[in-house]
Formats: sequence, C-alpha cells, structure tokens
Amino acid sequence: MSNTIVVGAQWGDEGKGKIVDYLTENTDVVVRAAGGNNAGHTVISGGTKYILHLIPSGILWKGKVCVIGNGVVMDPLGLLDEMAKLRSQGISITPENLLISETAHLVMPYHKVLDKAREIQRGDKKIGTTGRGIGPAYADKVERDGLRTILMTQPEILEEELRDRLARHNKFFADNSVELVPVEETVQKVLDAAKILAPHITNTTVYLHEAIKAGKNLLFEGAQGTYLDIDHGTYPFVTSSNTTAGGACTGSGVPPRMIDKVVAVGKAYTTRVGSGPFVTENEAIGDMLHNMGREFGATTGRARRCGWLDAVLVRYAVMLNGADELAITNLDGLDGLEEIQICTAYKLRGKIIHYPPSTSADLAACEPVYESHKGWKQDLSGITKFSDLPDLAKAYLKRLEELVGAPVSLLGVGPAREQTLVA
Repeated sequence: MSNTIVVGAQWGDEGKGKIVDYLTENTDVVVRAAGGNNAGHTVISGGTKYILHLIPSGILWKGKVCVIGNGVVMDPLGLLDEMAKLRSQGISITPENLLISETAHLVMPYHKVLDKAREIQRGDKKIGTTGRGIGPAYADKVERDGLRTILMTQPEILEEELRDRLARHNKFFADNSVELVPVEETVQKVLDAAKILAPHITNTTVYLHEAIKAGKNLLFEGAQGTYLDIDHGTYPFVTSSNTTAGGACTGSGVPPRMIDKVVAVGKAYTTRVGSGPFVTENEAIGDMLHNMGREFGATTGRARRCGWLDAVLVRYAVMLNGADELAITNLDGLDGLEEIQICTAYKLRGKIIHYPPSTSADLAACEPVYESHKGWKQDLSGITKFSDLPDLAKAYLKRLEELVGAPVSLLGVGPAREQTLVA
C-alpha cells in the first residue's frame, strides 16, 4: 500500500493533471480534496486532449475509482457539463467509478453572481478570480449557510433550502443593483442535476478508509498550488481553500499518518494567473511561451504571466508540504534559450532573504537574485529516457535539486502522457 499526495509547488497550473494521470497507472483510487471547477487540469493521451475541472484525472484510466472529497465545493451544473464532454470523448463515468462526498458543499448560480460583483467592486485591487463562485461558496460554508451535497439525495429539502437562499440573495442583489438569479429556472436545473448525481453521492470518508484497509493505493490530486493556499499563499491573491498537503487530509477524511509520500509539482519556469506580486516575472519569457502556444489557462483561456524559475518559492513549498520528491514539467519550454536564469534568493530593501515574505507588499518589493545557466539548445520533446537528456539540462535539474532540497523523480518534456521521464 502506498498513499501519495500530489501538490503544486508554485501558483497552480504546474501540470499536476499530467503527473496524476501518469501516477494513476499504479493507483487504485484518485481523490480530489479541495477547490472547485476553478481548477483546470489538461491531460493529453493517445493524441486526445482532455480538460478536467472537478473530476480527478484518474477517470481517464479504466478500472480506477475517482473521489470528489468533502473539501471540494462542487458546481453540479458544471459537473454535468464536464461529464457530458468526457463521455463524448469515450470516457465511461458511472456511480461505480466516480464517487462524490455527501458533505462536499454546492456552488450555486448566486455564488457566481456574487463572485463577479465583488471583483468589479474591488476595482484595481481585484483578486483575478475565475468568476466560478468558489470564494462565495467557501464563505457560505464557513458562515454555516452552505448547501451540502447530501441534499441532492433529498430533493424536497434541497428545493426548500435553495428557494430560501435565492430569496435572500435576490433581495440583496436588488438592493445593490446587481442582476437577479432566475428562481424557477435555477430550482429546476438544480433538481434535474440532483436526479442524475444522487447515485454518485456517498460517505466517501468511509469508502477511503475501507480502501486503505483493503490494501489499495490512494493518490490525492492537488488543485491550484502552494502559493494559492488560503493560509500559506500570497494573501489576499489566493484561492479559498487549503491547497497544500495538509488540505488533502482535511478535505478527504484520511489522516496524516496514512500518507506515505508527497510529490511537489513545479514547472521548469514560473507562471501565475490573476493579480498579485510575481518576483521573477519576465515579459520576454511570457512572449516566447505564448508565441509557442503555451501558457493559456485551461479554465478561462487567459494568458498566464510568466517568468524565470523561482527556487525561493519552490524551496519553501518543499518545506511546507514535506515534499519527498519533485516532478518538473515543461522543461522543453526552455529548449530554445541560450541562457537560463534561476532565482536563488530575494533582495528585500537591501537584505538578502531565502524565503518568501508573508505580506504581498513585501513580496512585491523583492528583487530577484539570479544565477545564470547555459541553455541546452536542443529539442527535448522526443527524448524517452532521463539518461538521454543533454548534460546541460541535467545540470539545470541538479542545481534545482540542490537549491530546493528534494530530488527530481519525474520530468515532463511535452504535454502527452508518453512524454514523462522517470529519473
């Protein structure tokens, strides 16, 4: 038995879906424990591109069970759209291979209206959310005013509770000149979704513990990244859940002592979406990657901000998550460069520091301290063995290992499942 947590070591979009998909071959159960359909995992297998938002990447493998855990906020209408798309691509989704926690919380249409209205209200201080209603849904959960997934198995209670929330929210929207949510249409859509999703809903915590007792391997799929964690990220430019390794435990009901390994995933460079400080941001790197057709969000299509690899961030993420190994993706994105920079430290008001400061204002004031490496100037996308990498690429990875304190175990040299190398 081996239970592994996969987390993002940067601001999300590190390629966790690809790594989870690769690791699923030797896994029995894949668990999503936090976030909502603001996450977007892209997996390319057999020449087909799959985009997943709520459903764990393990759904692409036959004979695996996927679990949406209690820590997730689930948009039932979005989930149905995702299921329909995957089925159109030949993926089987049944109550046997997709389980939904009965204590996960629901994202409702009024949450999306709130999300967008609050972003507008923030003006130039906006967070840069996806507008999917994730923050307001988590806020309702914490305020003990949320709707849990189990209500989808109790349609009469669900309708009563939903009508109550809609009445209250629409009154608030009307008082603040915000668009109203159509009541009857919304109620009918949610009740129709409940009929379809109810067979998938169960006590997933009990299921996971029984699976562990039976000797099955569990893989916990992270959403977003370390620096979007509500507690440990670049607050307030963060998501609304715990995206670090500890969140996999609270968001699934599996205790820490049952976890065997943590794999931190990072790109060979750094990206982020939305607002907030970004010490190594580099417009030239962004232009290069965008011109290659890379670094556009799977959920929103937004162009990601790009920059050099920030080892300060990755080092702190390795420490915070207790990462045993690194999975580095997109190394081939650097193939054409003569010279490659790695940020090894920050300079903050004249002082050298080796960890990210706790406030966004201080992080924005940091200057990167770089060391330079020669580029390998070779197409890596066709390489199938780690040992066949050019020496300069190996040196780049070795230096990263030294800087962050964890070995590279997996390497991505292209988007396809087959373009994953084992170190």
